[in-house]
Amino acid sequence: MALSPPVTLSDADKLDALRHLDQFRQWRSLDEKRYCLVCGKIITGQQIEVAGGTRGNGPLRLSCPTERCNSIPMDWVLPTDEIIAKVEMMAAEERKTAAPISANHGNQATERPKRTPTGIASRLLSFAFHLKGAS
Repeated sequence: MALSPPVTLSDADKLDALRHLDQFRQWRSLDEKRYCLVCGKIITGQQIEVAGGTRGNGPLRLSCPTERCNSIPMDWVLPTDEIIAKVEMMAAEERKTAAPISANHGNQATERPKRTPTGIASRLLSFAFHLKGAS
């Protein structure tokens, strides 16, 4: 089933939509940021996509602007200094484990770096452990 394209709204209407459709957190401006637990990106109210409506497919709905991320408001948390620090630490760890594969010279076996799971469940579990450790 194809999703309806994002609706174009004025800034005031988009802020009203965020305030009405995000039942989990309050929005004071479109410049406010949220951390998406699904894709691991920091997003702003301006970037969040609004779709649906009377000319679209049913009621209005909010979604993360990141390509292939299907998160909704319940998946977005306020990016506190602690969360931003944890996200940066996790990103640094991912970059370190994503080192390029060493070249295969002759008939020697190619040595591959250790890979860590990068799925949603793994990311959320890692995020939860980091928060628990900070408590």
